[in-house]
Amino acid sequence: MSARGRNAGERMPPTRKSLGQHFLDDPRILERIAGTLDLSPTDTLIEIGPGRGSLTAVLHGKVGRLVLIEYDRALAAKLRSRYAEDASVVVIQADVLTVDLAAAAGGPFKLVGNIPYYITTPILFQALEPPRPSRAVYLVQREVAQRLAAEPGSSEYGALSVNAQALSGNELLFRIAPGSFHPPPKVESAVIRITPLANPVIADHEQPTFRRLVQDAFGMRRKQMRRVVRELLSIDATAADALLAAAGIDPSVRPETLSPEAFARLGRAISRDSSARS
Repeated sequence: MSARGRNAGERMPPTRKSLGQHFLDDPRILERIAGTLDLSPTDTLIEIGPGRGSLTAVLHGKVGRLVLIEYDRALAAKLRSRYAEDASVVVIQADVLTVDLAAAAGGPFKLVGNIPYYITTPILFQALEPPRPSRAVYLVQREVAQRLAAEPGSSEYGALSVNAQALSGNELLFRIAPGSFHPPPKVESAVIRITPLANPVIADHEQPTFRRLVQDAFGMRRKQMRRVVRELLSIDATAADALLAAAGIDPSVRPETLSPEAFARLGRAISRDSSARS
C-alpha cells in the first residue's frame, strides 16, 4: 500500500502557510528518500517535520526506534494517535531548534527531514553539533542543496559550503519538482545527504571562530585575501602576508576559491599570532 493509502480516510488539519508546510506525498519519491538512509532494524531514526506522516509510514518498521519531532500541535496529536499502540515510535511536539537531538535519540542515531525552508540553515548546523548523527538526509530548497555540495571556485560556493564541508561530506542526490508536494512550493527542491566526517577539518572548540572568519571573509568574497585579512584584523599588508604565508595561502586569491582546509589553516595562524601578541 502506498504512503498515501495508509493514511486514506484520515482527516488532516489544514495546511499552515506560516509554518512553510509543503507535504510530500509521492510514494516513489518517499521510498527513494528512505533508501538513501541505509536503514537497519537496530537504528534509531529521528524525523524532523513529519507533517501528515507520509514519509513516516514508509520509515515505520524499518528501524528499531522512530522519533518524530513535529511543531504543529494538531499534526503531532494525529501522529501520536496513529502510533499509540507502538512503543517504538515517539512523538515530540516541539520546535526542533529547542530539542537536544542526541538526548531525544538516546544513543547513536540517523536523521531525516523535510525541513522548512525558512529555518534550513539553523537546523543544518544544529545537527552538526556533537554528538552528530551518523547520517542525515534532508529535503531542502534546491539552491541550498547546491551550495552545500558546491566546489571551491564555483558560483554556488560560499560560507554555507565551507562551514558545512568542514564537518561533513555533502551529496546532492536528486531533485524534486514542485508538483510532488501539496501545496506545491514556488521553488524546486532537492534531497541532500550529509555524512559527518570521521576526521573533521576543524575541532569542535574551533567552530565558533571558524564560522565567524568564513562568514566575514565571504562578506568580501571578491577581494583578494591580502585585503580581506588586512580589513578583518586591522593590520598592514606585511603582517597580512605573513599570516597568509603561515597558512599556505596565496595573498592574491579570493575567499571563494579557498577550501575548508585553507580556512582552517588561516584561522589557526590568526589564533597563534593573537596568542603571541597577548
